[in-house]
Amino acid sequence: MAVQLLTPEGMFAPVPYHHVSIATGSRQVHVAGQIARDADGNPVATGDLAGQVAHALRSTARGLAGAGATFADVVRLRFFVTNWSPDKYDDFVAGLGSVVDELGIPQPLPPLSAIGVDYLFEPDVLVEVEAYAVLD
Repeated sequence: MAVQLLTPEGMFAPVPYHHVSIATGSRQVHVAGQIARDADGNPVATGDLAGQVAHALRSTARGLAGAGATFADVVRLRFFVTNWSPDKYDDFVAGLGSVVDELGIPQPLPPLSAIGVDYLFEPDVLVEVEAYAVLD
């Protein structure tokens, strides 16, 4: 396996992700920010953070697959969430949890960041996800 995920002793815990990823391999895969849009660019799950997280992760999986990768190869995820506040955490996690098995997302998750932003692509876009993977 090209990616090893770990959380060294003494790092902040518990969190639903690993703090560190170690990757070997020479092929890097960078999946651009994915949002809640279908293949024709139509909005999906408008107003529903959990639904948008799930859809964006499904699109991310398609991008990874196009490069011959899966979530097992991901060394980092980065989420941008509009108007972030702690009360959105449950919906955010619910969106992740709804596709973990379907998409083969490792648990705990790869290292990730969730960054609050004022605005994304268009006003209905609540979340955007980027993925970075390494292949042998």
